[in-house]
Amino acid sequence: MPSDRTEVLLDKVGQLLAEDQEYPLDGTLLHARVRRNSVGPSIFKDLGNHILYRRPDLDRLGDALLDLWEAQEGEERWEEIQYFVKDGRFEVIFVYPDELDPDEMSLERRDKVVKKYFGDRPIVYPDWDDEDSFTD
Repeated sequence: MPSDRTEVLLDKVGQLLAEDQEYPLDGTLLHARVRRNSVGPSIFKDLGNHILYRRPDLDRLGDALLDLWEAQEGEERWEEIQYFVKDGRFEVIFVYPDELDPDEMSLERRDKVVKKYFGDRPIVYPDWDDEDSFTD
């Protein structure tokens, strides 16, 4: 059972995701690999006929995810979080090291997770030189 601190931090993650007001919060997937002092988040938005990748605010979201990872109790620590917002509610799945394929590259894993939530729809990534106001 999650601790009160975990619940507070999960709510904080949701609040940070909600700050992206260019697109609806509903249909948002946060996928992140997290380890000690290391976080690799990706945000995806369901836009109907395609999925849109949004650049995360690494400072704020990264810190919240690291705080969440550090709030774990016990010896076994999750390495991946899948945080999905649908119909005004969030669903969280924590994935532990023994559930991950050590030979699978992180981008392969990320693509598999996105497909699990959104199917085979194309993912649109912004150009690297585009301004993305969510990260400002």
